[in-house]
Amino acid sequence: MSWVSNAVLASSVACLGIIVSPTNAEDPDAFSKIIQPAIKKHCASCHGAKTEIEGDANLMSLKPANFEERVELIRSLIDVLELEEMPPQDEPPLQPELRRQLVTQLRMILQKTVAKKSSFAQAPIRRMNRFQYNNAVVDLLELKCIVFTLPERMMRDHKRYFKPETGKMADVVTVGSRPLGKSQMIETRLAGVAAFPQDLRAEHGFDNRGDHLSLSPLLMESFLELGQSITQSPDFSPRYVGIWKRFFAEPNQEILTNDTKLKHELTSRLRPFLSKAFRRPVEASVLNRYTSFALKGINAGDTFLDVMRSITAATIASPKFLYLYDKSTKSGKAEPIDDFELASRLSFFLWGSIPDETLLEVATSGKLRQPETLAQQVDRMLKDQKLKRFCDSFPSQWLQLERIISAVPDPKKFPKFYFLKYRNSMHMMLEPLLLFETVLIENQPITQLIDPDFTYRSKRLDDAYGDLSARANKNQNGGAVGVLSFHRVPVADRRTGGVITNAAVMTMTSGPERSKPITRGAWVAGVIFNDPPEPPPADVPELNEKPPQEEANLTLRERLNMHRERADCRGCHEQIDPLGFALENYDAIGKWRDRYENGRKVDMAGSLFRKHEFSSVTEFKDAILKEKDRFARGFAGHLLSFALARDLAAADQPTLDNIIKTTSAGGHRMQSLIKQIVLSEPFLSKSNSTTPSD
Repeated sequence: MSWVSNAVLASSVACLGIIVSPTNAEDPDAFSKIIQPAIKKHCASCHGAKTEIEGDANLMSLKPANFEERVELIRSLIDVLELEEMPPQDEPPLQPELRRQLVTQLRMILQKTVAKKSSFAQAPIRRMNRFQYNNAVVDLLELKCIVFTLPERMMRDHKRYFKPETGKMADVVTVGSRPLGKSQMIETRLAGVAAFPQDLRAEHGFDNRGDHLSLSPLLMESFLELGQSITQSPDFSPRYVGIWKRFFAEPNQEILTNDTKLKHELTSRLRPFLSKAFRRPVEASVLNRYTSFALKGINAGDTFLDVMRSITAATIASPKFLYLYDKSTKSGKAEPIDDFELASRLSFFLWGSIPDETLLEVATSGKLRQPETLAQQVDRMLKDQKLKRFCDSFPSQWLQLERIISAVPDPKKFPKFYFLKYRNSMHMMLEPLLLFETVLIENQPITQLIDPDFTYRSKRLDDAYGDLSARANKNQNGGAVGVLSFHRVPVADRRTGGVITNAAVMTMTSGPERSKPITRGAWVAGVIFNDPPEPPPADVPELNEKPPQEEANLTLRERLNMHRERADCRGCHEQIDPLGFALENYDAIGKWRDRYENGRKVDMAGSLFRKHEFSSVTEFKDAILKEKDRFARGFAGHLLSFALARDLAAADQPTLDNIIKTTSAGGHRMQSLIKQIVLSEPFLSKSNSTTPSD
């Protein structure tokens, strides 16, 4: 839920300063005894008692009879209470015991309401995005190259350092990064094949969402042309196509000249091919249609190879291949997905592609949904080389690292950021990605993402940190622009390392000349706690990069205080400002500073969730670790949303509670979180009331 909505709701339940005695958590009348009187007494003046509602929620309309229709409101109330976003700072504080009781009762109401409603948000019908399409064609044809170059792959593996089957990340890795242009775009790929445009990432989400992955008639025509360009590529040959011998190679003349034998041959080749492409056993009518087309073409004088090329082109442009969806449910309520839907959902989550033969075989046996079997398949998939695709997709989008590409610090103010024709950002962007891969492969606790005891550095990146240097890789070439060597080094200074306090995030959340604490705070809110703010009002001007003369001697905090006096901005800033100013010791390129250019000392002190005071960035990390379950819940929410390819709703919240409860004892290890996502009810369910057309 957004900070703005939270702030408004916070004012709704502000000053609930009544004292109540401890209440049985299972009291069926808790709503009428505790919640409703508090709302009526302290919130109704703005949210229900007047003809015109001043806030964006009519809390007086919340009654047991309409709980099912108001689950999102219930969820919002839980959020503002649990995250201590209420009461506002200028209101009397809420008594801890009352806060606890309100959260407990509202959470129970939400759980019971969700269970009674028995449905989840519908996973939208959507086409594959560009990344998934490339992977799916590679896997279907067993290509020994890629289809087309993908700029969205921000970190490229050189020398095969990524070996998840070992359970250990290499101490030295050789990688490349997206901004390296010439060297990173030279890859073995199919000649003559042009990629369709890159798919947009949803705001505060991912690029696999249905509302961004529609299929217009023009794009459908492009897919038809794309299928033809793939199969007609001069590289489409036995050298690169792994299934060539068993699918494209021409049978002997005895088979070609006998329709009965030819039909049997075609059927035996097409059945596994189409079943893999369409992610379930191909229907007899569909198989017959493809077989008849092939027979007709061969009998008309077309070569066997040309016919099979045409069939392949048609297959990879078919809606059955392009579209991702679950079959409809009878009731519109939550029903189990079938094993083939589960296989597809699982493979697109972890591999960004179609299921392999093993996964389809288990689905065919009807045993994939069994928890033990499903867990075994997850373990297998987490050890497969194709897991690199998950690392190429999820972490960069979760961290919003595409923003580093457009970060251009002022060359005059930060000259060392630039070298040759390149920028330090190409080194910076790899550090958090390598950290993520290590935590995943080694199944470390996700708290390592916040406060790790190791990181990966190239010499140039290490030098760029200045006082925060790990003093590593001093004998290497610091200006490498082709492939880069990163060494695993211990983090001796907790002011650095992790996905928050790294140079990439500091640079991409800054302007050309100065840090931007509001931008940084919004990033922390959305990425770390999965509670992104809404955009500011359109008529709120940005703070100038350079302070005017009358503000030259002010700190940045003092300048911002002068510019955020508006009442409709205050609630938002109360939440995000402490998160952003906690990182104010880092300048616009992530270098440590104790004072501003005007000599004033950096003031970064604040509190997290109004509970944990901090006066240094290490204390800020300590505060986050004290709230590690909140971080884990936010991270699990990102994972679940990515896995389901949709926004999460109120019905998903009890699932997140259960996941965090289950993984807490083990320290919220990365692979354990992923496995619990897969075993969760939303992942294993569907609530689709309509069937997409073939």
